[in-house]
Amino acid sequence: MTFMVNNSPFAGKEGQFSTTRQIRQRLFKELETDVSLRVEDNPSPDGSGQADKNIWIVSGRGELHLAILIERMRREGYEFQVSRPQVITREVNGQKMTPYEKVFIEAPEKYQGAVMEKIGSRKGEIKEIRRPASGYPDGIIFLEFIVPTRGLFGYKNEFLTDTKGLGIMNTIFFQYMPDPNNWKERDNGSLVSTETGETRLYGLKNVQHRGILFFGPAVKIYEGQVVGQNSRPNDIRVNVCKEKQLSNMRAKGEKNREHFNVPKTMGLEDALEYIGDDEFVEITPKNVRIRKIHLKEVDAKRAERIAEGIKFDY
Repeated sequence: MTFMVNNSPFAGKEGQFSTTRQIRQRLFKELETDVSLRVEDNPSPDGSGQADKNIWIVSGRGELHLAILIERMRREGYEFQVSRPQVITREVNGQKMTPYEKVFIEAPEKYQGAVMEKIGSRKGEIKEIRRPASGYPDGIIFLEFIVPTRGLFGYKNEFLTDTKGLGIMNTIFFQYMPDPNNWKERDNGSLVSTETGETRLYGLKNVQHRGILFFGPAVKIYEGQVVGQNSRPNDIRVNVCKEKQLSNMRAKGEKNREHFNVPKTMGLEDALEYIGDDEFVEITPKNVRIRKIHLKEVDAKRAERIAEGIKFDY
């Protein structure tokens, strides 16, 4: 996972420790007590060989391990941002190898189909299906899978939803195996704010039919911040700071009774599981925000075209 100095429009407003020196000192201090953690200065992307002083590569024993470190630093008053978790791959005889895990699941039998479908779409392979011995309630089933570690990113919340909170999942490292490639991206895009300001109930109601919102009214946000999950795969730029224009015309009563859905609260683990490759999680002692790497829409489109190899004529 990549740790970076916070460079959002709200940088430095909520954290006590937010400078390069303070964050770097805290990360390397963690190495004194956590032998399973590794921290590296990130080489400069321009190929000069000099490290980027504002970026660090932090490696641990999984999402939970890194999430615990992030939460501890947040409570200590540190402010920074992190990228999407990545697996540590190896190259053996010119072939890319990726870590796999054994996954053990205990769940009601009626949810077996949903679990197998989701893990299958994440490159998982079923190894065993069995019913428990005596002493377990009827209708419980045990499943064992071999799944690429990358395929498990973001699955925990889906698993809890699919099993209605009744499933139990345990994992253990299996071995390195060839990378299956052709990874499926997430099924839902993001709702991204086009304005900087406070969210308004009128703007939120106009947007809520597009997906799931992460905020209620009167919350300060900035342009490029993710304010919700789109119900479709693509990202949509929305204005949730929009206010209703006052006039001397009386509105119909039915419009005033429009219901506002309760927003979904995104905690640290939820945010780390949710973000894509083009998003960061901004972490401060007071808030956990999801943002786009390129805050302005024009910058995001330009970066996307550069990635596709399209040249610009200036």
